[in-house]
Amino acid sequence: MGAKRELKFALESYWSAPADEIALQQTSFELRKRHWQFQVDSGIVAPPSNDSSLYDHVLDTAFMLGAIPGRFRCGETSTLENYFRMARGGNDAAAMEMTKWFDTNYHYIVPEFEEGMVFRLHSVKPVNEYLEAKRFGVHTRPVLLGPVSFVLLGKFTQGKGSQAGVLEAIVPVYREVLRQLRQAGADWVQIDEPCLVLDLDSPAQELYRSAYRELFQPALRPQILVATYFASLGRNLEVAAGLPVQGLHIDLVRAPEQLDAVLQALPSSMRLSLGVVDGRNIWRTDLNRALGLIHRAAGKLGRDRIEIAASCSLLHVPVDLEQEDKLDPEVRNWMAFARQKLQEVSILARAAEDDQASLDQIRSNRRLLGLRQSSPLVRNPEVRRRLASIDERMLSRKSPYPVRAVEQSAALHLPILPTTTIGSFPQTAEVRHMRASFKAGKLDCAGYEGFLEEETVRCLRFQEDTGIDVLVHGEFERNDMVEYFGEQLSGFAFSQHGWVQSYGSRCVKPPVIFGDVARPRPMTVRWSRFAQSKTERPVKGMLTGPVTILQWSFVRDDQARAETCRQIAMAIRDEVSDLEAAGIRIIQIDEPAIREGLPLHREEWQAYLQWSVDCFRLASASVSDQTQIHTHMCYSEFNEMMDAVARMDADVISIESSRSRMEILNTFKKVRYPNEIGPGIYDIHSPRIPETAEIEALLRKALEVLSPKQLWVNPDCGLKTRTWRQVQPALRNMVDAALRLRESAAGTSDSP
Repeated sequence: MGAKRELKFALESYWSAPADEIALQQTSFELRKRHWQFQVDSGIVAPPSNDSSLYDHVLDTAFMLGAIPGRFRCGETSTLENYFRMARGGNDAAAMEMTKWFDTNYHYIVPEFEEGMVFRLHSVKPVNEYLEAKRFGVHTRPVLLGPVSFVLLGKFTQGKGSQAGVLEAIVPVYREVLRQLRQAGADWVQIDEPCLVLDLDSPAQELYRSAYRELFQPALRPQILVATYFASLGRNLEVAAGLPVQGLHIDLVRAPEQLDAVLQALPSSMRLSLGVVDGRNIWRTDLNRALGLIHRAAGKLGRDRIEIAASCSLLHVPVDLEQEDKLDPEVRNWMAFARQKLQEVSILARAAEDDQASLDQIRSNRRLLGLRQSSPLVRNPEVRRRLASIDERMLSRKSPYPVRAVEQSAALHLPILPTTTIGSFPQTAEVRHMRASFKAGKLDCAGYEGFLEEETVRCLRFQEDTGIDVLVHGEFERNDMVEYFGEQLSGFAFSQHGWVQSYGSRCVKPPVIFGDVARPRPMTVRWSRFAQSKTERPVKGMLTGPVTILQWSFVRDDQARAETCRQIAMAIRDEVSDLEAAGIRIIQIDEPAIREGLPLHREEWQAYLQWSVDCFRLASASVSDQTQIHTHMCYSEFNEMMDAVARMDADVISIESSRSRMEILNTFKKVRYPNEIGPGIYDIHSPRIPETAEIEALLRKALEVLSPKQLWVNPDCGLKTRTWRQVQPALRNMVDAALRLRESAAGTSDSP
């Protein structure tokens, strides 16, 4: 995105005026040049190319291969406009599905495979960007998403097909790309195969063996380094070590325990890239520990067979700590952003050659880490005392769901198929301007809060006029669903420019959890109480859940994540109790990130699901039976953890499902989910406005699986990124669809 989010603003300018493609491409080019220069200046020997994207690298790969779904094949398919239609949808075509990239908060576009799809070299972006760097005087290592991971991350949407069949069809396209890269002068190419860290079955492992046998013709291709990250190779080590390639990258931050096994399995013809600098978090690397891993590898393989690198792409961390002049100096001294991580890689490479200046820097690093460990900023005795007092009774509601449902029905008087939204409403330019003016001291507190009250009332009136049953206050006072809470909790720090990409042009600025977490005072009660005082309809109190606050922050690495999550859960529990005391009868605790935190190896699932679900229950279980607890989840595959979702025991769960055409309903049917469900019925990440008939069809599909008493009607997610011109007709259509079905559904409310 750039240190100042230059690409974000260029993208959004292009989307508002598509004729200005030249300006967008120029901004993207300038960023690539700047980032290559950063790496060269830091001493990086092999900077990557083809690692930038105008939306998503998986979508780039689909575009390169010609994997374009039929609904986007009208007219010229290779245009930038069509590329963005695939990502964002259009009036004539729904966007492709989007989901989380492994266990990160980055979202990728899911490849779609259709019967009869013909794959061909549709884009030569990898070659063009390699040549672009070459003209700039930088010799790069092009990066491609590997063919097997591309296939495993995709889905069949029409007809029957096989992963092996798709793989067989795309391998010749990869061969041609590699041939062109070799012809252009590339001596090495990095092929990312992150699926090698998943629990692959034998057929999936065989896909790797067969694809790489077919892919590589030594006379026509560069040397290949296969990159893995986010977890250990585990049972796939033999497969990875047996591939006919010249290099392998492993993540030694997430999985340092795999090093000895990899060293034992690696053939003598293969180089090893050691991912020893954390590409997922913002803390300084323990350089002494990393150097120890490097020496172990060099002792086994020799220094000439190892490379030193970050654990994964630096996409997941902000650009440059030097921009941050308002952080607490002590906390800032514990951090490293992307540019600083490049320097750490270079220091380690030189230290491995016994460079004295670099060894001195490692000794200085050890002293800094010791100061962090002993700092009084990181420990709060009262927080630790409260955590020690948690017992099993604090994790359960007073009564089971069937009893609560009767109590809530009597208290809330909601109709069949109640309508609601997920939380936020459009954050207009005026809202952002007023917030910026307040933060800059140009607008006093009274003036700012007066403006927010006006926006809140306007939002409530729109919802009432539209016929929505359960209202929200719109969240105009909030900058971000995690940062807003972190700003009001102790143990958090905040950057000015610590932006990272979430999807497309959407960037987030994760808070930094550096110490024990506590809630000094109520965080949301003022605005929830105000909103409820302005309407007779129930207004949801809106909270972000403990697991999501954890997952979407840069989390301290000096204690177990479960311990930090429990601290956050206690703070949210206090807020839930205060909201209920203020008369809020429905409280939504969003947990969109609970699935992304699921470990990549199944053997680690049980422990994670135990503590993460317990943290949600700890946060939510203090209320009476009459208070309805909602949660919201989005853009992840929840099918394999539905038992854990049920154990969360929320009264109502809303879940993203429109891009996948309600596929999640099959899982709800299998597990006979007992509580209430709001499957998202339109995609808020696309600018298109769904018609009433389209929404009605999805609701009818839901009613084939769910009882009308279970079904809620809501969008996929919050509406902050949309405009009022998009939101107003979409919500009116949503309510109209619910009203059309309500009469007929009322007569069959007890059976799906």
